[in-house]
Formats: sequence, structure tokens, C-alpha cells
Amino acid sequence: MQQILLTNDDGIDSHALAALEAALSRLDHDFVVVAPDRERSAASHCITLDQLVPFEQLAENRFAVAGTPADCVIAAVDRILNERPALVISGINRGCNLGSDIPYSGTVAAASEAALQGIPAIAVSAHHLLDDFAGAAEVAVRIAAQVLEQGLPPDVILNVNYPLNWNGEFRLTRQGHRRSVEPFTDYEALRSGYVSISPLHIDRTAHMHFEHCAKLF
Repeated sequence: MQQILLTNDDGIDSHALAALEAALSRLDHDFVVVAPDRERSAASHCITLDQLVPFEQLAENRFAVAGTPADCVIAAVDRILNERPALVISGINRGCNLGSDIPYSGTVAAASEAALQGIPAIAVSAHHLLDDFAGAAEVAVRIAAQVLEQGLPPDVILNVNYPLNWNGEFRLTRQGHRRSVEPFTDYEALRSGYVSISPLHIDRTAHMHFEHCAKLF
């Protein structure tokens, strides 16, 4: 059975993480939780370099790490798991990660760290006013199953955001801007009730602007 690694940036006691665990358990997925021992929101892709990051085993498949979300992925792959996971799910974050907020997100950073290590990954976030994360968890599991079956392109993660009132549909979106009104950006999709799925590339090279930049030197 393929193993899934769960992590987040809200901490291992997050109710949204618990909802994701419950959804995976009902489908009999083999998963391990390796999450921060406390809230680490907006940690971005910070990692610990000056010491070995400690962790504590809380149950057979649950580990609390005294580090950032990216630290959790590194610790899981290098020190905790017996084999590399087939997929990393980071989330469910309490609050969406859209547009200009993405670079600050520990949720997205954990998924990005997985991609840097060659592991398919999705980051899942949900509207901050949700009281029940069961719907977002079911969506996460549904997308995870597709990724396990079909894979992802190298160095690409999926940034998934679940709206306050889901209309039952999905929309593939571009990373937008807070004031954007374009129909295919992540902000506008969420405003319209869609689950937004944005493919994010780890390679940040601005390939389309090479010609312009070459003129500067």
C-alpha cells in the first residue's frame, strides 16, 4: 500500500488536520502524520540548520516535530519513515493560501519541500470561517487519489483552496492578486464558490523574460 505523509503549519493538534486524518482512515489509506508541535503559520520555507530538529512520537503513526513545516518533511523523509512516501499532503490549513499570500505560507512550503525531494505533493487550505473541515478533507482525499494514480509533473505542486460555500465544482486557476477580478485566478474562483486548484512550479526562473533581462547587461 502506498504511504502518505501528512503535515501542516497549524500544529499537530489542529482540528483541520484531524479531519484530514479521519477522511483518509475511512478509505483505508496508509498514512503517517509528522507535524509541528505548535502553531507555525507563516513560517514560509524556513528550515533549521544549527541543530538536529527533535521530534516526539505520540502514537504509532503520529510524530510532533519541534520545527517548521519544511523541517517536518525533512525529518520525516530522513529520520522517521522507513520508506519515502508516495505523496505528501500539507494541511488542511485554517485559512486560504492565495495569490500574494503564497510565499509566506508554511503549508505551501511543506509541499514545496516535498517536491524538491522528488515527492508529489499537494497543499490544502480552507476558508477561515469554516467550522467543519470534513468537506475540505473529502476534497483533499479525492485529489490525493488522482495524484497517486496519475502523478504530477516534476517540480510541480498543487495548491488547493476550499471555499466557505462550495458549489460542488473545481476550477484550475492561476495565482492571482488580492484585487484581481479575472475569472480564472484563485481569488475569483473562491469568491464564486469553486475549489481552486493552482499548479505551482518550484522553478522560479522567469523564462519568458530572458530576452528582456539579457538587454540589461
